[in-house]
Amino acid sequence: MPKKTELKKLFSQKEYTPMTFKEICRYFGIVEDNQKELLKEQLNELINAGYIFKDDNGRYQLSKGNLFVGTIEFTRSGNLTFVTTEDGQEIAVPIEKTNLAMHKDKVQVQIIGKWYELPEGRVVKILERGIKKFVGVFETRGQFAYIIPDDPKLPFEFKVPIEDINGAKPGMKVVAEITKYPSIKRGPEAKVVEVLGKVEDPATDFPTVVVKHDLPVQFPDEVMEEVSKLPDKVSEKDLEGRWDFRNEVIVTIDGLDAKDFDDAVHVKKLPNGNYLLGVHIADVSHYVKPNTALDREAFNRATSIYLADRVIPMLPFKLSNGLCSLVQGEDRLVMSLLMEIDKTGEVVDYKVGNGVIRSYKRLVYDDVNAFLEGRPEGDKLKDLAEHIYLMKELKDILRENRRRRGAILDIEGDEVKIILDEKGHAIDIVPRKRGESEVIIEEFMIKANETVAEIFHNADIPFIYRIHEQPDFDTLFQLKNYLSAIGINMKLPQQIHPKILQELLEKTKDHPLRSSIQRLLVRSMKRAIYSPSNIGHFGLASEAYTHFTSPIRRYPDLIVHRLLKKYLETGGSISKKEMKNIEKYLEKASIHCSKRERVADEAEWDYEALKKIDYISKHIGEVYKVVVTSVAKFGLFVEIPDKYISGLIHISTLDDYYFYDEQKSILTGKHSGKIYRIGDVLYAKVVKADKVRMEIDFVEASSEDLALMEETEQIIKEYGVSIKAKSKEKSSKKASNKSKSHEQTVQKRKKSSKESKTGMKDKKQK
Repeated sequence: MPKKTELKKLFSQKEYTPMTFKEICRYFGIVEDNQKELLKEQLNELINAGYIFKDDNGRYQLSKGNLFVGTIEFTRSGNLTFVTTEDGQEIAVPIEKTNLAMHKDKVQVQIIGKWYELPEGRVVKILERGIKKFVGVFETRGQFAYIIPDDPKLPFEFKVPIEDINGAKPGMKVVAEITKYPSIKRGPEAKVVEVLGKVEDPATDFPTVVVKHDLPVQFPDEVMEEVSKLPDKVSEKDLEGRWDFRNEVIVTIDGLDAKDFDDAVHVKKLPNGNYLLGVHIADVSHYVKPNTALDREAFNRATSIYLADRVIPMLPFKLSNGLCSLVQGEDRLVMSLLMEIDKTGEVVDYKVGNGVIRSYKRLVYDDVNAFLEGRPEGDKLKDLAEHIYLMKELKDILRENRRRRGAILDIEGDEVKIILDEKGHAIDIVPRKRGESEVIIEEFMIKANETVAEIFHNADIPFIYRIHEQPDFDTLFQLKNYLSAIGINMKLPQQIHPKILQELLEKTKDHPLRSSIQRLLVRSMKRAIYSPSNIGHFGLASEAYTHFTSPIRRYPDLIVHRLLKKYLETGGSISKKEMKNIEKYLEKASIHCSKRERVADEAEWDYEALKKIDYISKHIGEVYKVVVTSVAKFGLFVEIPDKYISGLIHISTLDDYYFYDEQKSILTGKHSGKIYRIGDVLYAKVVKADKVRMEIDFVEASSEDLALMEETEQIIKEYGVSIKAKSKEKSSKKASNKSKSHEQTVQKRKKSSKESKTGMKDKKQK
């Protein structure tokens, strides 16, 4: 029986030709079953150690340093996957080389080539299954039962044995637990562990997102036990050695529904003409101590998750909405940053330390905006007029300072507020518009984050930065092509500067496709992440940036507060050994917090998408003015402006045979010569809203549809809202009958259309 050293010697020989297990047994003369089992164990240990791997033909090969461990993630279309290694490297893996791995599995992957700018690999071993539970729709076919996952990244139907149906009925949404993973010989199996309800029931939306993203909802008992021992109010002892700002006019400015107030501000004009900006941030680190159950849970969550009608907090509500929240009229512990800012927007001096405040007033964005716009609703803030005007004055200076250095300022995004009824149905979707007050807080927080980051950057002490890399030239070239298709020329130098993108935003601010341009611009840029290495922040045109201002809802901010306190206590004098320990911890924390932020974003997007589909499902048959945001060979992607609801007009529903010109990104009718291009404004009718696949289908409105729409609008003008409801009902019934026959045609064509999406597009979706 060979030892591991002998096996290693065999594999490392220059003349070694990859062998199967049987061939290795013959090589060493192994015939006994027990010896074969021992040999198999030794080979598996070498595989797990990354020394060798087993190829597709069952032959054992030396890894030669190109074997990596990471988490595999599938794209929505399912023809490409990406493995993110433990140090953040990305490896592209074609679907045929995934070796039966599933989304979120921990795998070993071997580099075998190049895919665009990324290495290409193949999965050689599944180390750990990532998904244990999923949400899907229960279906039956004859005597067999299946669960079809909601998530298109799980491209399997899971068979359900009769004893594991657990009362589910066809068409019901269920939570399933995987009992058997796919293998070469058989498909995967699962059992129903919870029946959520009908697919269209909004009560299923929250558990769907929770299970899909494995979100922690309840806090463990040990965490709640620690929290119960915390005081309800700030004690006199806690105030010792702190700056006292309780007599200053310090305010919070947040949304109407906010309960966790991280930050409070005050502004003064100094005798020398400069400004004093005070940014006071909740001192969460005073209560959340390292190596406690509370701290471990906060680290695991890493961020609060904000959904349309609820929040999954990073910290229990006693802290997030109570003891740490800077509520009006209550003493609260803070980390205070005082910055002297000159008339050009530069910080000429600063002080930072532990403080205590008593918020003078809780202000709401809408009220401050109303006051600054001179609307009557803002009259209640007249007693704070001097302070509000001074804040706006300083905001203008800071914003102009960032404009001069080339920061990207004018991305409004596509944020919406979804109005829900008491049952959770979406009854309206309203765009979130940023007013002066939102920009005031944004500018103050950016300046505070930059100032704190520069302290550590200049001191050359280990720190956690918020970094944003320059975009790749190839991805910006796609943006350039998109803009060319809608008649906008964009200069694209090899060395890109954010100022060029800011000029583009200013140039297109009145364009009908403004929101699509902004969205594509954001997708063209890389994600901002956390890192112990400072490379600056491209979008903000900042040399050093961090997150300091929201420790109630972001763990990296809590880390920054702890590092800041250590810096103040030691004067920056930290031993080499401790520096190494901090660097090691920050490396791990940066990767973890970046991953958790991404999970939170995806959960928020999914929840919003479900509510948008719920909303539009009540408007089947109605006609909307839409903008063509993208053209593909299988149809037109369109968007309802202001509501940011997107869907597809499939090519099979158009009134001619259409040719697709990929270079010009247009569809041209064979007989009519009609052309569809990006930016076209059309009238389209909603024909389908699928909550399971998260897809919305439109058809271009017919002359009959348009006549009915005009008739409806005329009735509304003459008779009011009650008639509008009846007219919509009439319109919906007519459209419903037509859409049934149309739907079958669309579904036949959709399967092939999905396969036509390119791998590069999949990377963007990822």
